[in-house]
Amino acid sequence: MNRHRIALIPGDGVGKEVLPAGMAVLRRAGEVTGAFTLETTDLPWSCEYHLRHGRMMPADGLDILADHDAIYLGAVGFPGVPDHVSLWGLLLPIRQGFDLYVNARPIRVLDGIESPLRAGSPQTVDMLCIRENSEGEYAGVGGRSHVGTPHDVALQTSVYTRHGVERVARYAFERARERRGGLASATKSNALQYTAVLWDEVVADVGRDYPDVEVTRYLVDALAARFVSHPASLDVVLASNLYADILTDLGAAIQGSMGVAASANLDPERRRPSMFEPVHGSAPDIAGQGVANPMGAIWSGQMMLEHLGEHEAAGLVMRALETVAREGPRTRDIGGSASTQEVTEAICRALDVA
Repeated sequence: MNRHRIALIPGDGVGKEVLPAGMAVLRRAGEVTGAFTLETTDLPWSCEYHLRHGRMMPADGLDILADHDAIYLGAVGFPGVPDHVSLWGLLLPIRQGFDLYVNARPIRVLDGIESPLRAGSPQTVDMLCIRENSEGEYAGVGGRSHVGTPHDVALQTSVYTRHGVERVARYAFERARERRGGLASATKSNALQYTAVLWDEVVADVGRDYPDVEVTRYLVDALAARFVSHPASLDVVLASNLYADILTDLGAAIQGSMGVAASANLDPERRRPSMFEPVHGSAPDIAGQGVANPMGAIWSGQMMLEHLGEHEAAGLVMRALETVAREGPRTRDIGGSASTQEVTEAICRALDVA
């Protein structure tokens, strides 16, 4: 039996509710298959931790995480700590410190969950977004001068490298080859004549190694419109850090709820633990009420099982998730009235027959 070491960071708000829900489903999948156990380390790193200690995680946080096979995160962000402090204190140091250069976001409408798109269905919305996750607009290069004066100046510099674009592009092409053979590349090279032009050139260079993948280059604004008007035409979507951050939230809305949105922050070379997280945020307005949708966390956990090589269990979890999406119960964000616990228990029961 395999044993996987998982670092758990429930974080803030509803993260403390959906992460235990995800773990309950993953542990049940391990019991049903008899293939693995999960050994966990609970880490209290959060905005609450920041208010007590002045930092989001301890100085040796990355060393602690490095001793695990994967990281499972609930949500980060809460009133009292500015968003840029929480982001640069935890998520980005992990992504950049461990070189988790791929962010993968499945965008699918699940049968039983209504999409706000008139033509949104499981047949028309099924794409995989691949986000460059380590540089681009979130590289953290820049600064401010004359702060607090009428001459206050802020500079934020995007960083694009041939190495960074090439490796994420190659990953995206591989996924397109496994799926339906289409790749949409988001760019803005009509206006950004340096960074975006480099992106286009590198994607074109990599594409020569994948003649079986059809590549379409879209200006990012036109691609955002296409998410709404022609989602069935999109298979794998490749975009820079900022563009994909925006496009994938649009994708989550198309799915029917941010509560369903899952993601994986990956090091495909497996040099460091990859991190898996729902992307609905900490939702302080509903935290503590027991009504948060656990599906995004469970789907992220399913992606973690795939990454860990537990393919049978990952398949069971996905089928159980699809069963409950179709048959209920559902939380209120997707038209139901069930609690987090009720949905979690239903998915655990569905594992037995998935």
